[in-house]
Amino acid sequence: MKFLLSLYPAADRHGGHEEFLAAAGREGELVGAYELADPSLSAVVRVRDGVAAVTEGPYPPGLEHVRGQYVLDCESRERALELAALLPAGGGVEVRPLMDPAGMEM
Repeated sequence: MKFLLSLYPAADRHGGHEEFLAAAGREGELVGAYELADPSLSAVVRVRDGVAAVTEGPYPPGLEHVRGQYVLDCESRERALELAALLPAGGGVEVRPLMDPAGMEM
């Protein structure tokens, strides 16, 4: 399954992605870009004091904008959420399923 990880503004702009890149690279899960699925199918992962919290649904609307993105090809949604928790994104990491030309890949 393919997922888009979108990083929001409070993300650390000075690196810190090495652990994520090593984990996703080791399993061959880091790939290219695809069309987005509906935002209602996403989840937001926030890590506070080393504890990951998952909120269902799209990132809250407002003036926030995506700071950066990663595309993953994982065995499951749970694995995509696990990798998202490795990213230093204080504003949250939105994890959204991607569609292929025929529709949902799920």
